[in-house]
Amino acid sequence: MIKNPVLVVEDDPFPRLLQAFLDARADPQRDAAIADFVAHDIADYPGWLAQARAQAPGLFPAEVRRVSTPEELRAALPGAHAVVTESLQMGEAELAVADCLRVVQKYGTVLRNIDTAACAARGIRILTVRRRANTGCAEYAFGLMIMLAKKLHQSANLLSMDQLRGAGFQPRHFDRRHTSNSNWARIGGMRNLCGSTMGVIGMGEIGRELALRAHAFGMKTLYYQRSRLPESVEREWHAEYRPLEELLGQSDWVCPTLPLTAESRHILDSQRLAQMKRGAMLINISRAEIVERQALHDALASGHLGGLGLDTFYEEPARADDPLLKFKQVIITLRVAAQPRYNAFGDLAEVMAGLARTLGEAT
Repeated sequence: MIKNPVLVVEDDPFPRLLQAFLDARADPQRDAAIADFVAHDIADYPGWLAQARAQAPGLFPAEVRRVSTPEELRAALPGAHAVVTESLQMGEAELAVADCLRVVQKYGTVLRNIDTAACAARGIRILTVRRRANTGCAEYAFGLMIMLAKKLHQSANLLSMDQLRGAGFQPRHFDRRHTSNSNWARIGGMRNLCGSTMGVIGMGEIGRELALRAHAFGMKTLYYQRSRLPESVEREWHAEYRPLEELLGQSDWVCPTLPLTAESRHILDSQRLAQMKRGAMLINISRAEIVERQALHDALASGHLGGLGLDTFYEEPARADDPLLKFKQVIITLRVAAQPRYNAFGDLAEVMAGLARTLGEAT
């Protein structure tokens, strides 16, 4: 194992934690902030960290260089033994200055930002991690879909006639001589996921996790992004490409899975929402600002948009009387789709173990 290895890490909110985990230069404020960040799921952060380091023998202590831009990446690569990247490119220009590089760790599984052939030609290993946080987001999106489709958020725990009537239902037993008593609460308007169509805007790692689950549910998946995937990848994930306007018009469930950028902000505005199939539902586990706020309200008020599942709101915290909350077919939660916290920390522990194993094999 290389003694005191040098790691270059993309300064993304989670990969940057590797500096705290592996660099011996302690910062009490930083360590206290991380312990507070995980306390609701990982009560003993020092114990977790000790165990993660033990599963990555020889990796601690390391020198960790955090980088945010392509220029910073190239400047940090000389003398580095490993790179952890989520979106920064690792191509010929970067590899040309990486004189000691042994391994490139993709923080994820999609390798479009890594020149795999150039790495192979130099004997540089490429590692991936199927991020637990991404699978958590996909599960959460389907949880929102199921709740809206079956109206669970409107009917759960309403057991008495008075409760049901108070919620606007008209419960009454059926004539058991001739029928079953199924749905005696008379909750109408429920849907099946099986046989419906999900439209994914942004077929990255979360989008692919959604498509995988949609296939298991018997759903059809359409997707849109700026660059169409190869047909072999589409077949692998059971997804069909559509231009955005066609996707919106053909989907029963629309799921944006985009990072918030200048280009993605308000990508779903009043015009795009009007292109959606009437009664279709929007499931947004990305950022709220992907959807223009007033347009969202108007689409719900008109009944054109059949429902909304939203995990990150426009303000945090927000007003208890926000106008979006008046609609029955709306579920808003508080940026929890990727939880529990040990999802992301499990990803990072796996990254550390893989880097330690690969660097140990290289010596």
